[in-house]
Amino acid sequence: MKPLTEQDIRASFVNCTKGEAKRLSVPRDLAERPWDDLDYLGWRDPQAPDRGYLVVELDGRPHGLALRCSSALWGRQRRSMCSMCLTTHSGGVSLMVAPKAGKAGKQGNSVGAYICADLDCSLYVRGKKDAGIGARLHETLTVEEKIERTVLNVAAFVAKVTGSPDAPVAPEAMGTPSPTA
Repeated sequence: MKPLTEQDIRASFVNCTKGEAKRLSVPRDLAERPWDDLDYLGWRDPQAPDRGYLVVELDGRPHGLALRCSSALWGRQRRSMCSMCLTTHSGGVSLMVAPKAGKAGKQGNSVGAYICADLDCSLYVRGKKDAGIGARLHETLTVEEKIERTVLNVAAFVAKVTGSPDAPVAPEAMGTPSPTA
């Protein structure tokens, strides 16, 4: 992922107002983020633990999602699997709910998915962060194929939030066959 500025991030949100995007908490460590290892930028709001944010580059531009995070699974010892990167965690997966973009969101419609509670899917897929014993199921896919699958899963989630019939395409996924498990 290419590095993003605070201005890029605030302008990218598709499911909140410009005022909400202006007030949200953006990470202060953008310069230190491992951009080469990120498929999307994800973070939890330190002032509001029930809020999370995700920004992914699709179709050549960033798309940001404001998320509400359930704390029901956070901290529990029940094993759960992230629907984006397919990492299993003991207590490290949270239901993240995104208001839909546009009129549907104003009517209260939302989309949810179980996602790594710390929003670090990219680092788990690459083995840069460990979710514990048995966190990754044995697969015959290469790391590159797992990355592509994660990017496509995130793109599909963004498409559900935006109401787009076609998921936006990540640059890395163009021209590559879909991985088979």
